[in-house]
Amino acid sequence: MPYIRECIVTTADETGKVHIAPLGIIAEKDGWVIAPFRPSATLDNLAAVPFAIANYTDDVRVFAGCLTGRKDWPTVAVNGWPVPRIEAALAHSVLQVVTVHDDGVRPRHFCRIVAEQTNAPFTGFNRAKAAVLELAILVSRLGMLPREKIEAEIAYLTIAIEKTAGPDEREAWGWLMQRVDDHFAATDSSRTGG
Repeated sequence: MPYIRECIVTTADETGKVHIAPLGIIAEKDGWVIAPFRPSATLDNLAAVPFAIANYTDDVRVFAGCLTGRKDWPTVAVNGWPVPRIEAALAHSVLQVVTVHDDGVRPRHFCRIVAEQTNAPFTGFNRAKAAVLELAILVSRLGMLPREKIEAEIAYLTIAIEKTAGPDEREAWGWLMQRVDDHFAATDSSRTGG
């Protein structure tokens, strides 16, 4: 089984326009694989500027926001590199694309780590943050999973939200649940023909 780390990946195009995306990067040898599905801005940017920043953050609003149309998160320049990090990154790795294996659907970009930095302290675990992250992953797969599976997962994850969430986690959860509700409404509407 591959080791996957959920993070926020920043990339940039030739003009410097930044794209922010939640991705699971895959550990391989002494580096990481970034494997976005086609089509994607991340994929286009890696072809134009073969660098990415893996941002490690505990601000789950960034994950939820990126999946619900809220992608305007503050960034900070990373000295000496063409791609910035997100301001909310507790730590980050600068990744340089070394090889690309293109399978037509999900090209695998093997990246070596060229720099790493800690930006802020990690202050501990929170079950609600993990629940929001799991819901974000579910939201990214709404079209692939049966409704019963989604509802069962949400019922379980809600326990952590009710017991441990702070305002940031509740806000992120709300954004994602709106996306789930919209998906169910659209699915129900298409089944009934209107």
